Amino acid sequence: MTLILPVDPRSPQPDVIARAAACLREGGLVAFPTETVYGLGANALDATAVGRIFTAKNRPFHDPLIVHVANAAEIARVAEYIPALAWHLAEAFWPGPLTLVLPRKPLVPDVVTAGGSTVAVRVPRHLVARALIAAAGVPVAAPSANLFSRPSPTTAAHVTSDLDGRIDIVLDGGPTDVGVESTVVDLTSTPPRVLRPGAVTFEMLRVFIPDLAAGAPAGSNPVAASPGQLDTHYAPKAPLTLYAGPSASRLARMLAEVASDVERGEPVGALVSMEEAGAFQRAGAVTATLAPEGDLDTAAARLYACLRELDATGVARIIASAIPPDDRLGAALADRLTRAASGRLITVH
Repeated sequence: MTLILPVDPRSPQPDVIARAAACLREGGLVAFPTETVYGLGANALDATAVGRIFTAKNRPFHDPLIVHVANAAEIARVAEYIPALAWHLAEAFWPGPLTLVLPRKPLVPDVVTAGGSTVAVRVPRHLVARALIAAAGVPVAAPSANLFSRPSPTTAAHVTSDLDGRIDIVLDGGPTDVGVESTVVDLTSTPPRVLRPGAVTFEMLRVFIPDLAAGAPAGSNPVAASPGQLDTHYAPKAPLTLYAGPSASRLARMLAEVASDVERGEPVGALVSMEEAGAFQRAGAVTATLAPEGDLDTAAARLYACLRELDATGVARIIASAIPPDDRLGAALADRLTRAASGRLITVH
């Protein structure tokens, strides 16, 4: 059985942190909260321990991991070359939800980087995460603490739902704040590129990188430099379909499809705003409410929990409105929903 250790997110108990840190040093797996989602950590310099992450998650070895360090100076332990821009970004956004891709040092095992020449690294903001990494005394490789391709965990209960008995310890520090994974910027690319959007937005980064690009370039290296690049990721068990278009026609189409499903006796889930929930409930859908319309911070914090809630009801499928990518969290939400839906998008005119 996995050991669950409650920990105060504002003042982590030293004895709890010490126990989890010892587990990491001994080659164990520890799930812990970050400000984004819960991570599943192993000693990043221990190839055998890191391999256990892939086994526990059923994660393919071609999907690289992010290495977490306790402070900016520690990136020199895993990165061969650190450009001035990296230090500027670190000063502006660390600790926080920004990951930088840099040239790796040879001591970083291939299993961490999918055999690539770069390493993704960040300093998390969550006090539990930082205390754990500092106490362990080693860089910590940590993807999200869930079964591969499923919605990321934002509570300890989500972690145990997926990984109980597969990992050693879960540090339960309550729900995470941001709710979507970190922004990833590849500083080995010219120009630098956002490989995954997150709470550190494109516009925030352009203050430091005026020529910042987005997405992997065409014909790029087949070895991924960052996680979160697969077409299907963050997906619920029930197939998810997104709907885009003018509000009135989009809503009418979605409600008509709910009515059709209900008439056939097929339970359908709807991931909706607070304002739209009543209409979908009256139509017979099982609903999960993200947030008030336009409240992207709350929507991001609740996204994965809502997908898990709908799955738990046994719905046959889930429908949701597409979120336009904007210069705030909209880009991150649109990215996660598109991958969770495996690109299934219906545009209504």
